[in-house]
Order: sequence, then C-alpha cells, then structure tokens
Amino acid sequence: MLKPKVEFQLKKGNTMTEPSPRRLRSQRRFPMGVTTLAACGSSNSVDESKGKVYYLNFKPEAADQWKAIAETYTKETGVQVTIETAASGTYEQTLKSEMAKDQAPTLFQVNGPVGYARWKDYCDDMSDTAVYKQLEDSSVALTDGDEIVGVPYVLESYGIIYNKELLNKYFELSDSSIKSVDDINSFKALKTVADGIQKHKDDLGVKGAFTSAGFDSSSDWRFKTQLAGVPLYYEFKADGITEQPATITGSTLQNFKDIFDLYITDSTVEPTQLSSKTGDDANSEFAFGDAVFYQNGTWAWTDLSNAGVESDNVGMLPIYVGGDGEENQGLTTGSENYWCINSKASDLDKQATKDFLEWMITSDDGKNALASEMGFSTPFKTFSDMKTENPLIDAYCESLKAGKDTVPWTYTMIPSEQWKNDLGSALLEYAQGTGSWDAVKTAYVDGWATEYAAANEG
Repeated sequence: MLKPKVEFQLKKGNTMTEPSPRRLRSQRRFPMGVTTLAACGSSNSVDESKGKVYYLNFKPEAADQWKAIAETYTKETGVQVTIETAASGTYEQTLKSEMAKDQAPTLFQVNGPVGYARWKDYCDDMSDTAVYKQLEDSSVALTDGDEIVGVPYVLESYGIIYNKELLNKYFELSDSSIKSVDDINSFKALKTVADGIQKHKDDLGVKGAFTSAGFDSSSDWRFKTQLAGVPLYYEFKADGITEQPATITGSTLQNFKDIFDLYITDSTVEPTQLSSKTGDDANSEFAFGDAVFYQNGTWAWTDLSNAGVESDNVGMLPIYVGGDGEENQGLTTGSENYWCINSKASDLDKQATKDFLEWMITSDDGKNALASEMGFSTPFKTFSDMKTENPLIDAYCESLKAGKDTVPWTYTMIPSEQWKNDLGSALLEYAQGTGSWDAVKTAYVDGWATEYAAANEG
C-alpha cells in the first residue's frame, strides 16, 4: 500500500528547538566545550585519489564507536575518514565554525525541518544514495520539493505502550465489548477499553488504565510535545500543509482534548496529584503493573527493562485521537538525526561520503556498529537480519509490515521551545482544575502565531 508522503519544507529564519530531555540525559556526562577529533588513517595507508570523508557527529555517546568504525573503514578501503564529535549542547555552534573552514564536513546532521532551514544551502540532493534507496519507509526522509535533503539513520516511534497480560485479563471480562488488541483501532475503541479498565480496576488489580500524566520536565514533554503532535498532524493533513505555517487554526483541538481527558480521567491518580508526578513515577507504575497503558516511545524500553518488565509482555498502540482515517494509523515515527551531505564539497568527496554511508548500512562491520555498539534503531532494509531486543521497535516493524500509515513527527515544526512550555503550563492548569480549556486553546493557537512571528522577525 502506498502511503501519503508528507513533505516538511520550512521557510528561512526559523530557530531550532531544544532536544528532548530524554536525550539530554545521555549527553550531560560529556563536558561542555570539549570535542573529540579523530583523523583516521596514516599517510601511508590513505589513497587521496579516492576522496575523503569528514563527519561531524551530533551524538557524544557514540563518539568512540564512530572513531573505531572509521578506522576500520580506512584500513579496508584506503579512504581517509575524519570524525569530529561536538560536545553536548554545542552542535550548531560547532557546525557553523567547521563549515567556515576550507576543510569543511562532507557529512553532517540536522534535527529535522527547522534545522534544515538553517542549512538548506549546504544540503545536497540524496535521491541517488544507497541510504535513501534502502529506507524501509521512504516517507521518513527529509524532503524539499522533489529533492531528498536528509536521511534519518536513527528512527524512533512513540505511541501507547500496553501490558499484554493485563489487557488480555480485561478482554476476558464478561462485559468487555472488545476482545482483542487488534480491535483497538480508533479513539472510540481505545476509550471503550480504558473506561472499562477503570471501571474494573479492582478486579484487574490495577490503579488505573493509564499511568499518571506527570508534569515536571522529565515527563511533560510527553504531552506538550508528542501528544500535541498527533492532532497537529491531522490538522496539517486536512489542510494540505507541507511547510511550517505562520498560524494554525486549532481545528483538531477537540481531538486533543478528548485524548487528554481520557489520560487524566482513567488514571492511576487523581488529577490534583498530577503536578507532583514525574517520568519515573509513570515508568514505575507501568513496570509494577499498576497501569495498563503508558504513552512513551521506543527509547523507554531500557528503563522498563531495567525495572523488570519482560519483553514478551509489552506492545505499542498508535495514539488514537479520533482523526479522519485513523483506523489505518500506524505509530508516530520520526527522527531528530538526519544525515546530510555537504553540497559545497567536491564531487570526489561527495562520492566518497556516499560510499562510506553505503558501507555503514550494508557491511557487517558497519551494521554491527550502528545497531549493536551504538544501539540505534535503524530505518534501513539492510538491517532485516539484525535482531533487536527491544519489543517496542518490533511493534513499529509489525505496523510497517501491516501497511499502516506512519504518522510523521509534526511537532518538529513547532516554532519554539516557549510554545511548548506555555502549552504544558496550560495543560497542567486544566488537568488539575485550576484552569480552563480555553487557556489551552490560547496557548496552542495564539501562542503559535506569537512564537512564529518572534522567530521570523526581520
């Protein structure tokens, strides 16, 4: 089944939003202002006629692995590969500095459409590259018109994680009208099941259908960013929006309200307690079997596994909000890590870079480095023989094989971090009964226009 291709094209002048708190956790152990530079291959082993590769890496946690695999590639091919890794929080600054040099990176990263807007003059068309042609789902590529300007090498999905044992226990109840997880394919069906679980929580031995919706910085991004992105997707889809708009209408805000109301009504805690709950609380509630559902993503498996959750007892559903055609909706999937080839590099170095990327996703050494040593969930067909121990990644693969429509990360079009923060505050006030949904609407619609204008002044 052909999937509709959503193109994200942005106007210049936008600002890059901050990375998610979950990603910062892994990066904070690296000192600010420190970079790792590895020029791999000695002068007597490098064949300069084959061109060279210079990769500016975004992920400090993978610096050593990239250095090692670059050395392997140089030894095998004679092509010099230089790896520089920007320190935590310094990537944009480092990229700007390195691009100004005579020997600029031939390969670099952007975080999505907003990052691309800054560097579009340096992004070559990657339509003819193996990394694009080997994508399992070509719709996840970063596009500008007919050009492929970025290819994700790390792919992540989020949705509603569920406890299989507890959910099956609910299906076995005499008054449950839905008897299979396959029949949970709409907001109506999800609400029916969640309300039923909440009604029978004592019988099922749980505290609620959903984990608590915590609103500190370790948890609020799940709602002000990721949950908000789903109704935003349906608004953009209905209106044919393919580039960051200056304004939004909020036409799907009722959908947002419906799913959020479900989260806070069918919860493990009373709404008045939400302000004190954290991401760790939600993780623990799910791990201990206090809740059946937990909105999070593929990255959550490490914490769940460490808490004792068995891999064969979890699955992941799409976040259903009542959108048009959601019966065939898949998981919300995207990336903040897109490879881009420097259009200003020489043709020889461009080809060397393309060859290096192809080797990374086809050779045993390259594939092992990405999937096993770096621990990335990769979006390429060539990794079909690589087994993952993450059941949430398996859920994405199953959704893809079933022909479900992948929902892109529309929240990468959000105009600023302030928009997220203001929306999060309004959601918390609404959840605990100290604010109205009108305030949420104001933060969502009016806040977008304000922040877009601020990001694009001049």
